[in-house]
Amino acid sequence: MTQRSIKTKSDKPRLLVADDDRWLLESMAEWLAGLGYVVQTASSIAQTKKMLSSGSFDLLLCDVRFEDGDGMSLLRFAKSKHPTLPVLMMSGYAGPDAAVEAVAAGAFDFLSKPIIDQELQAAIDRAVQQQQIEAENSLLRQQLDRRFGLENIVSHDLRMLKIFDTLDSVADARATLLITGENGTGKSMIARAAHRKSSRRDGPFVEVACGALPDTLLESELFGHVAGAFTGANANKIGKFQQAHLGTLFLDEIGTATPALQVKLLRALQELQFEPLGGNETITVDTRTILATNENLEQSVAEGKFRQDLYYRINVIRIELPPLRERIDDIPLLAQHFLARACEEFQRNVECFSPAAMQSMMQYRWPGNIRELENTVQRAVLLCKGRQIDSDLLPRALQEPTFAPTSSTRLSTPVSTPSSHQSSPMSSEISSTNPSSGAIAWKNKTLSEALEEPERAIILEVLRANQWNRNITADQLGINRTTLYKKMKKLGIEALEPAS
Repeated sequence: MTQRSIKTKSDKPRLLVADDDRWLLESMAEWLAGLGYVVQTASSIAQTKKMLSSGSFDLLLCDVRFEDGDGMSLLRFAKSKHPTLPVLMMSGYAGPDAAVEAVAAGAFDFLSKPIIDQELQAAIDRAVQQQQIEAENSLLRQQLDRRFGLENIVSHDLRMLKIFDTLDSVADARATLLITGENGTGKSMIARAAHRKSSRRDGPFVEVACGALPDTLLESELFGHVAGAFTGANANKIGKFQQAHLGTLFLDEIGTATPALQVKLLRALQELQFEPLGGNETITVDTRTILATNENLEQSVAEGKFRQDLYYRINVIRIELPPLRERIDDIPLLAQHFLARACEEFQRNVECFSPAAMQSMMQYRWPGNIRELENTVQRAVLLCKGRQIDSDLLPRALQEPTFAPTSSTRLSTPVSTPSSHQSSPMSSEISSTNPSSGAIAWKNKTLSEALEEPERAIILEVLRANQWNRNITADQLGINRTTLYKKMKKLGIEALEPAS
């Protein structure tokens, strides 16, 4: 029988119907075409295989017996060529064992002849819907790969390229991954990229910001609790370790964990076992853990704030992200990337940055790193009225070329240099620590104490510039709000806030 094509609306599912009963084949094709499907027919195993090899279909409906072969062999051929293609098998002679065999071999369903119209239509609808869901899931996975995969991490920097190579090598390893770097350098994105590149990509990715949770709640958040474990625990709660089973758990700001929590965390990482807070049942999970911190864990170990055994346990594979100020050549690339994304998100038609604006961005030290750059570009796109972003649309800090590198410290916030004609409030506060030289007075102080005064001045200036808006200030400084609140309290800045 020659190939037969019955076309209706192009957006309808395409069906391939294969049967060596000529009358049944034609009548079924006519009926399905009347329902709006695009139907092609084949009357032999050989013809069906040829059509499957050269065409694209949404469903195969085929008989179990043909004159030139077995329908089960056709099923296996179809699944080898198109693994996601739903196949409906039909037969007027086969018994229950044949149906079980067909489904086990990959058939979506098995129908008995004579075919009931409503039963056939329902089976086709179910099969087509399942394929559409699988196609949508595949598209979503591709979008996640673009959003969180390495392809979305823009860089020409040699150190970043080496990091990409490392991720390719260790993505599937069970070993713990430790990501270090300043706030805003992209630790969360690297963690997500590692998850997306691993065999656990279809499992959950669970993120916990350890520094944003009170110490009393972090243990319950990670390991769960049973009802009655503490006041307010009215029901059992599953912890993040268990939620991330067969997937990845990302613990950000791990350096803030208390010593008591570190003990339980060490066991969970080593044995993949733990007990919920207040419970006796031991829970075993298959969870890959990625940790991140902006703190110097070696120093914390030396000071007794972080357990040495836990440090060695998590420091198996380490990725250290360089700050943006050390990736100057990446700034134009990243800025243009964020510009395209912001234009798509906000439905704007901004094409580029002016040379002056780009020069300002490349001279700035970006204490908030990539996160600050992205926020800066988003702000400029929203304010821009034309096709080009000029320097006057950038934050004031970028328009004033007064930011210079700090020396021998890890303080990643910009420090103003006073001019001969005018000094900023921040520069006057810093110089007041040693009026004779303008340097920071450090004698008889620890390094931490010596850095408190300039840190206080920087935070205070940014707060005042933002009318004491803590959310905006935290974003500009490249720290989370919880960290900002703690620093304001520690440095006595809260008392200076004007009454509203």
